[in-house]
Amino acid sequence: MLKFELTSKFKSKAKEIGFDFIGISKAEELTSEALDLEKFLSEKRHGSMQWLENNFDKRIDPTKLFQGAKSVVSFGLNYYPEALQTQNTYKISKYAYGRDYHKVLKKKLIELVKWLQSEVGDVNARAFVDSAPVMDKAWAKRSGLGWIGKHTNLINRNLGSFFFIGEIITDVEFECDGPIKDYCGTCTKCIDACPTDALTDPYKIDATKCISYLTIELKENIATEFKSKMEDWIFGCDICQDVCPWNKNSKPNFEIDFKPKPNILNYSKYDWENITEEIFNLTFSGSAVKRTKFSGLKRNIDLNKKVNPEENSG
Repeated sequence: MLKFELTSKFKSKAKEIGFDFIGISKAEELTSEALDLEKFLSEKRHGSMQWLENNFDKRIDPTKLFQGAKSVVSFGLNYYPEALQTQNTYKISKYAYGRDYHKVLKKKLIELVKWLQSEVGDVNARAFVDSAPVMDKAWAKRSGLGWIGKHTNLINRNLGSFFFIGEIITDVEFECDGPIKDYCGTCTKCIDACPTDALTDPYKIDATKCISYLTIELKENIATEFKSKMEDWIFGCDICQDVCPWNKNSKPNFEIDFKPKPNILNYSKYDWENITEEIFNLTFSGSAVKRTKFSGLKRNIDLNKKVNPEENSG
């Protein structure tokens, strides 16, 4: 089968499986991105996420991660919900409304790998969803899925930034796509809106100040300097994406696994404050929210309660 024909069929199959967009890059060393990552790590902007320091050579070069790699295929899957949480409640990031995206994307990617093997035969391919040192946003940018905005998230012109990214690295040589231009222009709405000043400059983030990092990755107590800046977020944060003009294009997803967990859209502050570990485990079984654990969620709720006691009378 000709390379062009296989690439076209592969992309069509990806759409059939449910991916919103797909882009392909040549598997090679990420040179400029390596310098940016090195600077990010040297300035300790990654905080306690020590895993980002591991396997640096594999993180910047897929051929060292996957022997014989020729193509890095990036996939985007929309997760923007049909309905949002009620107002005046504790907030969780939209990506965590439904089933854990790692499981959903991985299942689709594995299905695609099996299809590729059935079409081509002796093919080596691996699917990745945050499961290895792969710089997903860098590869998605290279393959034209979008550009990395000033809030450091990938933005797609048609869907905005509320989508997940996964990869397949393979020894199949596909037709490659290319990057698109940056359409942020002079806009700084994301930077202006960040309550903790985590976006220190355009395209530069200090993760140790990011509400998503504080509520999920950080396992110790959250510093007192942030107590008045959490704005009711208890798992993740969508502020910089919510204010982005490109997210006016966001459309509800069609993925059944991303349907919100029962009742969470209507949880009041009282419901969140009185959640038990048993209810937490039942409600968020198979959910990304389990990453913060019950103790972490209670820590985040308590931090917000101390800030706005008058709003938490039940």
